[in-house]
Amino acid sequence: MALGFAAFRFFGFKGLLVVAVLYGGYRLVTGFGGFGLLGDEDSAPAEAGVDDEGRAFVGFVLDDTQDFWTKALAERPEDYRKARLTLFTDRYSSACGGAQAATGPFYCPADEKVYIDLSFYRQLRERLGAPGDFAQAYVIAHEVGHHLQHIQGNLERGRDTGAGGGSVRVELQADCYAGVWAHSAQARGLLEAGDVEEALTAAQAIGDDALQKSATGTVQPESWSHGSSEQRMRWFSRGFDKGEIDACDTFSARQL
Repeated sequence: MALGFAAFRFFGFKGLLVVAVLYGGYRLVTGFGGFGLLGDEDSAPAEAGVDDEGRAFVGFVLDDTQDFWTKALAERPEDYRKARLTLFTDRYSSACGGAQAATGPFYCPADEKVYIDLSFYRQLRERLGAPGDFAQAYVIAHEVGHHLQHIQGNLERGRDTGAGGGSVRVELQADCYAGVWAHSAQARGLLEAGDVEEALTAAQAIGDDALQKSATGTVQPESWSHGSSEQRMRWFSRGFDKGEIDACDTFSARQL
């Protein structure tokens, strides 16, 4: 992705799992102390463990996705309000409960914050075989997609698990929203060859079937919460190809 200045040379851009969301007593798994990059963010003891390049990377992608959605929703009934960001290492307490490295990146609707543990990216690269900076950008855009769903009132529709359940539909819609943003990034000349493939590799790596097979050797669709590798790749690709928010209506889709 092209950022246009040398300070961002570490980006793969030319020149994203588990999200714990709590609604009352119900725990919905929706996706993948901190340092505030936007506005009046909270600082935390974990700040010292967050590297400068990681902060810059997450900050750029988060700002770009949110600027895109602010403009994209300008003529729609729902007004986009920006989520805030907390970077953390090891563990952190959010309004949705405690978070730790095993949780990975997540979005909390109770405080409208995206929480990013930068060590997850190392796991994505080394343990899940999904390297590349745009794989990381996909994860961030996915979490911002959950914030958009929260604004729309769709996030709370993901209460039931299973291959065709609401949780899977919520996650696939967030993947599609990430693809819509990536379409915009390409139109603005920010992507380079291989970036989209990095996102698709990440989507494939974190499919429920891939993770289950790796962990237990079996696949159990009745327990899925995020969708299969094929589904996650397909909905990201749908958003990327169409470039429109209306292409991401997973709740009306007969076939996911």
